[in-house]
Amino acid sequence: MKFTHFNESGRAHMVEVSEKNDTKRVAVAVGNIKMKKETINMIKDGLIKKGDVLSVAQIGGIMGAKKTSDLIPMCHNIFLTGADISFNILEDSIEIQSEVKTVGKTGVEMEALTAVSLAALTIYDMCKAVDKDMVIGDIKLIRKSGGKSGEYIRKED
Repeated sequence: MKFTHFNESGRAHMVEVSEKNDTKRVAVAVGNIKMKKETINMIKDGLIKKGDVLSVAQIGGIMGAKKTSDLIPMCHNIFLTGADISFNILEDSIEIQSEVKTVGKTGVEMEALTAVSLAALTIYDMCKAVDKDMVIGDIKLIRKSGGKSGEYIRKED
């Protein structure tokens, strides 16, 4: 029986991290969901039939962070020590921010990005009955710390 070693051929493989040191790691990501002003007002006034949109989206985002390795093929399964989702409600959009933490051998950037994505998708799902024109976008890493590569802070766009 012949086995193909995919690493050296440039094909997919999970990065080996056993030699890395455990360090405290933090990642912060942001994104937004644009919607009609009327939809924003319905969210603020608690008039969305599915319930408290931002509370459910917060839970959805945290669950997304915890399930990232099930969703992203080469992502390591990471024990998270913390995950938080916060929202900034604007006139015609909601800004979403996640902060994810761990102590381990690999970073939590993917978990932070997934948390923002799932929170935005949850908002869309809860509000789609009243606004199908919503647009999810501008999801990006803002900063990360820990590990061999150290600190990263996004410069202003």
